[in-house]
Amino acid sequence: MEVILLQDVARLGSKDDIITVKSGHGRNYLIPQKMAVIATESAKKVLAENTRQRAHKEAKLKDIALAVAEKLKAVQLVIGAKTSSTGKIFGSVNTIMLAEAINAKGFEIDRKQIMISDDSVKEIGNYTAKIKLHREVIVELPFEVVSE
Repeated sequence: MEVILLQDVARLGSKDDIITVKSGHGRNYLIPQKMAVIATESAKKVLAENTRQRAHKEAKLKDIALAVAEKLKAVQLVIGAKTSSTGKIFGSVNTIMLAEAINAKGFEIDRKQIMISDDSVKEIGNYTAKIKLHREVIVELPFEVVSE
């Protein structure tokens, strides 16, 4: 029996795959659990159309992410932090502070999209953060931590 998976299923396949399973497994488990539908001709046509539309939307999102990435490369970020006389920061610079600094420059970046390459930024200096704008578009953004 051929079925189209509606979600990722361990040891069978990922979403939108057309797979062949034993009819008992398909009818008694996959279909009632809403993990799959029977792969009829009309269901295959709908799947092909949805895949085509999703690819078109993904291409648009990727183009937008690439445009934002080009603009982000020109940004110079300076983060101010309270420090001791030895140059150690009270606390640390985190993704929330980076997101606020980037958003102040006119971008809309969520803190969840930012990954700081070093474990924690606890001293004055230059660092690099990675910003994931899209699945395939990741920008490295250098930033400087200075004393306030």
